[in-house]
Amino acid sequence: MNCPCQSGQSYDRCCGPWHEGPLHLQAPTAVALMRSRYSAFVLDRLDYLLDTWHLSTRPSKLEPNPPGLKWLGLQIKTHDQTDDNHARVEFVARSRLHGRAHRLHEVSRFERVNGVWQYVAGEFID
Repeated sequence: MNCPCQSGQSYDRCCGPWHEGPLHLQAPTAVALMRSRYSAFVLDRLDYLLDTWHLSTRPSKLEPNPPGLKWLGLQIKTHDQTDDNHARVEFVARSRLHGRAHRLHEVSRFERVNGVWQYVAGEFID
């Protein structure tokens, strides 16, 4: 199976190891975490999304994808690591629900806590 994050790799060689197994929750970079979180949204891996969300901003629960939602793709536009423990990733995620296209353009902030990258928050771009 191709990885939902559209890296061009198989799921087992791309985001799969971060979702489960011995490397669970250990994405090596903020970009890898961003890709794995997109794949988790596609696959409704709500546990993974919550586990990779920084405690200071983590919601108490997430709702699964609504019926009929189709994720169409992820584009990483830019990324920069501001220091050893902080990074930003700008991305566009596209989806379609009941025939209507949706585009999510965000600059996400990530922090490495105890050696593990976590999603902190994002700022939407129109």
